[in-house]
Amino acid sequence: MTLVKLHNQNHCSVHARVLISGSIHFCGYSLLRDQKMNFPIVTCLVFFLLTNTPATESFGVDINGGIGIGVTIGGGGGGGGGASVWIGGNNEPQTPRLNRAYTALQAWKSAITSDPLGILRSWVGPNVCSYKGVFCAQVEDESTSSLVDIIAGIDLNHANLAGTLVTELSFLTEITLFHLNSNRFSGTVPESFKEMSSLQELDLSNNMFSGPFPIATLYIPNLVYLDLRFNDFHGPIPEDLFNKKLDAIFLNNNHFEGELPQNLGNSPASVINLANNKLSGNLPTGFSLLGSTLREILLLNNQLTGCIPEGFGLFSEMQVLDVSFNSLMGHLPDTLSCLNEIQIMNLGHNRLSGVLPDLICSLKNLVNLTVSFNFFSGLSQECSRQSLENLGFDFSGNCIPGRDMQRPHPECSVLPAAGSLNCLRIPLVCGTLADSPDTDPSSSSP
Repeated sequence: MTLVKLHNQNHCSVHARVLISGSIHFCGYSLLRDQKMNFPIVTCLVFFLLTNTPATESFGVDINGGIGIGVTIGGGGGGGGGASVWIGGNNEPQTPRLNRAYTALQAWKSAITSDPLGILRSWVGPNVCSYKGVFCAQVEDESTSSLVDIIAGIDLNHANLAGTLVTELSFLTEITLFHLNSNRFSGTVPESFKEMSSLQELDLSNNMFSGPFPIATLYIPNLVYLDLRFNDFHGPIPEDLFNKKLDAIFLNNNHFEGELPQNLGNSPASVINLANNKLSGNLPTGFSLLGSTLREILLLNNQLTGCIPEGFGLFSEMQVLDVSFNSLMGHLPDTLSCLNEIQIMNLGHNRLSGVLPDLICSLKNLVNLTVSFNFFSGLSQECSRQSLENLGFDFSGNCIPGRDMQRPHPECSVLPAAGSLNCLRIPLVCGTLADSPDTDPSSSSP
């Protein structure tokens, strides 16, 4: 990892470029291929320390006059980051920024009702950089050109704390990451969180938060990672979520309901996980080329209906597609054969039918194809060969003649009733769709 400090005449802007070969892990999610990412140095330094500092070790690092590394807490392994560290500055008098941080943290401490690990015993006195789970860094003050301490992040993953979030946390305007994975926090996200202008990562997963989708998160200007999975949020998913420049969206294992927003495919995110909710209706048909950055989409175990839209083939970088355990119907679109990077495709436990085409089974990077428990009536030549040679291909529970482990004949004698479903199929042109009438593939026939 290389850290580079950049200067200009007006202020000090410090950034870092991170290149990790193989699997990239950045604060809780991974991409399968090598990538370069630009993040503020505070986030990169914190990430490096969280993933490379032994839990029992304490040492010092000198960056422009003083950063010290110390105490770890909890068990690590959280969705947004591993073990926690604090990074404290020198022993200079407290700055106005840290005084505001002290006010915020003490207000939050008073709202925490259970602390079985005794983490908050260190949250005493104005030296907030010594608090467990809190880490600081030094930045250049624009007015004085001197280095001052700021709170750069809070990581309380696996701390087993209970309580609520408080509005005063918005005083932490320079915080870049806020990780609370695997605690017992309840309530919702305060409206004031939209004032956390530097926040890039918000991980509230594995808690007891409830209520509608926390709209305040949509107004955090620099947020790129949003993890709300394994909570009790409910209601619709707002359309504006997919207009925001997020790189990772995790909403799985909540109680979200209603239809998927039609602009889902416009999100620049590389990972979208909406699995294990109560989402219903048709899959969005209005995918655009803006969605080509999507690498993983998981919609399994919802109540989705209708066709698999042609637009799924526009996600040229997609590596994981899982729409299993829904009620999708009709034939597979030929555009799925455009997913040249796809590695895992799970269409199992739906009501899909027709002949499984060669175009899909011959995808060069596909290692796991599951179409089990549908109503497919035949395999093309390539699919037949792959079913014999590739243990990662599962065609069981269908209506394919001569194959083992298929549905009983009475179940196959009548295909699932499609009603007025009309899965309009458009001529295949990978990377775009051929000129065609602007018709909703799931709409009723005239």
